[in-house]
Amino acid sequence: MKIDLTGKTALVTGASRGIGEAIARGLAGTGAHVLCAARSVDRVHELAAELGNATGVELDIAAPDVRERIVALLKERPIDILVNNAGITEDDLFIRMKPEAWSNVMRTNLDSAFHITQEIAKKMIRARWGRIVNISSIVGLMGNPGQVNYASSKAALIGFTKSLALEIGSRNVTVNAVAPGYVQTAMTDALGDDAREKLTERIALRRLGTPDDIAHAVVFLASEQAGYVTGTVLNVSGGLYT
Repeated sequence: MKIDLTGKTALVTGASRGIGEAIARGLAGTGAHVLCAARSVDRVHELAAELGNATGVELDIAAPDVRERIVALLKERPIDILVNNAGITEDDLFIRMKPEAWSNVMRTNLDSAFHITQEIAKKMIRARWGRIVNISSIVGLMGNPGQVNYASSKAALIGFTKSLALEIGSRNVTVNAVAPGYVQTAMTDALGDDAREKLTERIALRRLGTPDDIAHAVVFLASEQAGYVTGTVLNVSGGLYT
């Protein structure tokens, strides 16, 4: 069954590249109007122009005024689908990790989801329809050395997802998370052949994921076909973690 989200508006944070861009493309392909949000304003305007049924939005999710920016967006049009995708890493071994690296990652990856989602969820509850998809990470489930801050923020986002799903499910608003595994990016492209081979050996499907692999999962969770799915963490890791 083809997914059709015509008439719906989706906000995707971190839409300027990688997974966020693939999600924006995937949702636009279903007919939804996509608000492509990122700090890279030129890039999201280019993407929006390319997609056609999209609008570029300058949005720094870690800025103190992010809540006010969301309120302003909601005055322009309702948001039916929210994808909290934007995030950062500041990796280091725990004993060397600076407090700023901890707080920066938590503010960007977790606090922003609270501020953005709270304003949008209010409108979804009144409309009695909504889809919230949080992009967590497989390291939020299994941990990863050198990423105590990042893994903690992504694990917390899973708790956020499950708890919010229980609170607002009766209003026909679903809340789910996607936990990507290792995805092919500029960083993994820079790995040597030996390092990439060792990485893929840990994955049951013997390949890295692609941004489109993650986008397909998000599009499903945003659809009517996933209307009875909420509070779920969809593991999209190729069998890295089971």
